[in-house]
Amino acid sequence: MRRLAAMAILCALVGAACSKPPPAPDARNLAELYRAAKAEGQVIWFAPKPEAQMRPAIQAFEKKYPGISVKYTNKKAPDLVTQLNVEQAAGRVSFDVSNAGGLTVLPSLDMAAKVDWAGFRVPGDQIFDGNFVYVWAVPKVWAYNTDAVPASVVPRNWNGLLSPRWNGGKLTVESRGSFMTVWAQDRALGTDAGLDFAARLGRLHPHYTDNTTQAHTNISSGQTPIGTDLINLVLEDRAKGAPIAVAPVGPTNANKAYLFVPEGSPHPAAGRLLTAFLASPEGQAALVGSYNSIIPNDTDCSQAATNRVIGALCDAGVRWFSETDIRQYQQFADFFPQVEQALGTDVN
Repeated sequence: MRRLAAMAILCALVGAACSKPPPAPDARNLAELYRAAKAEGQVIWFAPKPEAQMRPAIQAFEKKYPGISVKYTNKKAPDLVTQLNVEQAAGRVSFDVSNAGGLTVLPSLDMAAKVDWAGFRVPGDQIFDGNFVYVWAVPKVWAYNTDAVPASVVPRNWNGLLSPRWNGGKLTVESRGSFMTVWAQDRALGTDAGLDFAARLGRLHPHYTDNTTQAHTNISSGQTPIGTDLINLVLEDRAKGAPIAVAPVGPTNANKAYLFVPEGSPHPAAGRLLTAFLASPEGQAALVGSYNSIIPNDTDCSQAATNRVIGALCDAGVRWFSETDIRQYQQFADFFPQVEQALGTDVN
């Protein structure tokens, strides 16, 4: 009701004739969905990834489903939430596939269209809270510059990060505190101990960044020797010859990402088809080369030889945990502001 009221108010204010969104496709299987998607002709996909990383998956989709073109935009997840909220209120959604992860999961719940993903062959263990589809994980790690940090002093665990050696801006840390997620997941760690750790880390006066991508740039360039990072960024730059590696600091969070089709999307059939494809073995095979595929919910090294994300975690001896219940995201929403206060960042 609140969303409908907001739509009416916005339309009245801007004088827009809010158009009725396309109906959900009447498709019961992938063959019917493809016919409906082909009639739409295109799918608009927004996600917080460089287009070059997504290009192999886009090409694989367009080859499998000729007649449907993919238009991709790299947009940060928080910006996606804001844009979609405004567009749905105005009845003018501009994209068909959106991304949710971390703190954007909860605000995205009411924005997702209701979809019978199982009917489109999405595996049950990749369907989250009914309308989200798990398509890749980008584990949060601690990384270090191999030119700046001798192997003998690389931290081996979380407590190793609190050494006076790293005082005075030698650690680069994402100020939002999402790298602390695992402290709310692993009972052997715990939120109280996590807040104590964050306070002690804050007393080392780290170099704070607005996001993990900025932290990664500082590490790979050598501006700061060690810090919070995302494993796909580490592996991508390492493959190009950058002096960067994963530190054996664990456990960590698997950092799952989900795709969903927004309610009111302009090409609802194509959005469903692309999402189902990316969750399929063919889609995953196209994504794995850019370090963006799914990984097991908890530490499992059986695929280390074929999945470089799993291989890098296992080579470094880093265990991981994944979210399996929406209540965990609710817990994170409470935990992260406390972490920020302990760090002294309070960016909310």
